[in-house]
Amino acid sequence: MATARSALPANFPPPPASPSPPPPRGPTAATSPRRRKSLATATPAELVALQPSEAAALLTAAARARDLRLGRALHARLLRAGSLLEADAVVANSLLTLYSKCGAVAAARSLFDGMRGGPRDLVSWTAMASCLARNGAEDEALRLFAGLLEEGLLPNAFTLCAAAQACFAGELFYLAGDAILGFVFKTGFWGTDVSVGCALIDMFAKNGDLVAARLVFDGLVERTVVVWTLLITRYVQGDYPDKAVELFLDMLENGFQPDQYTMSSMLSACTELGSFRLGQQLHSLALRLGLVSDSCVSCGLVDMYSKSHTGQSMQNARKVFEQMPKHNVMSWTALLSGYVQRGPQDNKVMALFCEMLKEGIRPNHITYSSMLKACANLSDQYSGRQIHAHCIKSSLASVNVVGNALVSMYSESGCMEEARRAFDQLYEKNMVSFSCDFDGDGRSNTSKNYHIDSMDVGISTFTFASLISAAASVGLLTKGQQLHALSLKAGFESDRGIGNSLVSMYSRCGYLEDACRAFDEMNDHNVISWTSMISGLAKHGHAERALALFQDMVSAGVKPNDVTYIAVLSACSHAGLVKEGKEHFRLMQKDHGLVPRMEHYACMVDLLGRSGLVEEALGFINKLPCKADALVWKTLLGACNTHDNMEIGEIAANHVIELEPQDPASYVLLSNLYADAGLWDEVARIRSLMREKNLSKETGLSWIHVENTIHEFRAGDTSHPRAEEIYSKLGTLIREIKGMGYVPDTSIVLHDMSDELKEQCLLQHSEKIAVAFGLISCTSATKPIRIFKNLRVCADCHSALKYVSKATGREIILRDSNRFHRMKNGKCSCGEYW
Repeated sequence: MATARSALPANFPPPPASPSPPPPRGPTAATSPRRRKSLATATPAELVALQPSEAAALLTAAARARDLRLGRALHARLLRAGSLLEADAVVANSLLTLYSKCGAVAAARSLFDGMRGGPRDLVSWTAMASCLARNGAEDEALRLFAGLLEEGLLPNAFTLCAAAQACFAGELFYLAGDAILGFVFKTGFWGTDVSVGCALIDMFAKNGDLVAARLVFDGLVERTVVVWTLLITRYVQGDYPDKAVELFLDMLENGFQPDQYTMSSMLSACTELGSFRLGQQLHSLALRLGLVSDSCVSCGLVDMYSKSHTGQSMQNARKVFEQMPKHNVMSWTALLSGYVQRGPQDNKVMALFCEMLKEGIRPNHITYSSMLKACANLSDQYSGRQIHAHCIKSSLASVNVVGNALVSMYSESGCMEEARRAFDQLYEKNMVSFSCDFDGDGRSNTSKNYHIDSMDVGISTFTFASLISAAASVGLLTKGQQLHALSLKAGFESDRGIGNSLVSMYSRCGYLEDACRAFDEMNDHNVISWTSMISGLAKHGHAERALALFQDMVSAGVKPNDVTYIAVLSACSHAGLVKEGKEHFRLMQKDHGLVPRMEHYACMVDLLGRSGLVEEALGFINKLPCKADALVWKTLLGACNTHDNMEIGEIAANHVIELEPQDPASYVLLSNLYADAGLWDEVARIRSLMREKNLSKETGLSWIHVENTIHEFRAGDTSHPRAEEIYSKLGTLIREIKGMGYVPDTSIVLHDMSDELKEQCLLQHSEKIAVAFGLISCTSATKPIRIFKNLRVCADCHSALKYVSKATGREIILRDSNRFHRMKNGKCSCGEYW
């Protein structure tokens, strides 16, 4: 198993201690220690002597500093001083604003309610409504707005901003959004007030109506940089980066100079679009405007360059990172994520992560998620367990994105029990109390909205999408179906993120028809939706349908991204469509302006290699505009292994060993080439070299889900409680399929032993054992037997399972590391391309 231990110290450095609170701002006249002391020891007579303007100024200064402690002290002294608080509206409103800005909702409400018959005016109502809207009591804020109208008060711009903010929540937007908009028109603030315009843009954008948000923007008589930046940001967040770019160009043409927030959003738009040439132009503009010193802009540049996948992109990302005056968790995470996406750089990622910890930067949930992905890429459970321990110490293991990454890391490392345990913890944390809030008819038993808190994490569309994704990683179809049902009951059936997760989950669990149904039921497809469905069809052996769907995507006006083309090229590769694959590779660059990544080059090598064009594949690699990485050479080595090309296989293996000396896969493939040619001395040399380097071949593992339990099997496994029954059934199956024409392919047993022993090895492969167990456990003739395997299925097992499907009349669905094999009546959906 490949590990990153060489890049790691014996143990990771411990996570930094919890950060100390930020230093207070420089003392003001009101908040300086001397002033605090004088306020604390002042007599009532001294406070009575305060003029209303002085008291209001003190409260305003405390509010600006968010100093709730000082505010409470001032409130207590004012109460003891007499009538100043009751008599002066400015002082009372200043105190109310202080509580509002400090999030002290109960104190603000108590003060507001105590102002009945006193100095309660429009400012009081507005401050209280704003406090409620900002602190999660949006429905109460709208009731307060209604009360203001009943009092005969006419709302001003600030009041309408608070009311619009209360409508950010989806349900309240549909109930009251139109009414708030009506008041804006009625009071004459439509188009004339920038703050009201911003509030309306936010109200519409956060509820998915960017068309209405643009109408509000277009209706403004006067615009500021803040307004332009707000709509640009909402376009980016709403998956419309192209519109963000158009608006940014309009902004420049109208003579506005972008600030650091505009630039940060635009860099995100460039990253989403894959328009890295524009990103470089933005970098140049940021340099001219002096914005690169801003941490958000620098982080955006690091992220943009690290995702560009061009020749010098990571060097550029590293250069921006090193020029930053101060690093924070965002900049480190952006850099680490960039290296993780490069795959072969995972060892470097581990070393960088250690540097980050030594620098005293505390990782966040996104950092840990990226690091776990790095461990998954390497199937390195040793480092993964250390990262897991860090997550637990940092109290981040229960965050959805981290939990999801843990499930993926353990499952891709072959640790299915740990993966299942991680999933169960994630599921129970989020869903147990949520499920209890619905009765048997699916009706809600609570008057609350669907953002129900469970173990400090709210149930949201993101929660459902994360859990569905995690279920797919472990192949837990039943849990995925339960989550699908619960999301429908919660009213999330139209959410695109959940829809995308469902397409991926059903596809990865072998239910292609359900994946197609989930895709068809989505109201709005984005590039992720199309790509997931194209990839699913390709992996299930439906290359023609995948390519037809790709044409539908382009016709629908959705621009494919680099991941889409990986799915398209994979579809061509799995079906042997060499001509079509070459054409798509050309159009990817010509029509869509996408720069090929190493993954695309590997797909082309795979396309040629699978079809036996090994020499052409080598020529393709030699003509690449950049140095091929280990993935490309490994792909060629695999093709050489399949087509017994010793000469090119040695070339490919030497390149892989040079680039990734700690990866055992290249040694194993080269050893297999020598063994197939009968060069046993060379086989012994390679295996001796692996022992010297402490490398071992990844163990084959197959598993099957029966009654919510994962049953794992390895080659020759006798540890299962029903092992005797399993091997008895397997023996019966082998005798039966031999009578139908099955002949064990002993040529794939690459050991110097007799054919009889080779055949015995073949019959104990993990997928054969799993199928035998499936047949004695799942007796329903209509239910397919679904097997999962961590490695590529061998040729003998592929042949044997096709015979078993014919002999038993049962459909067998096998998901290996490359694709799905649906075996029925002796035929496989892969068409012998795998």
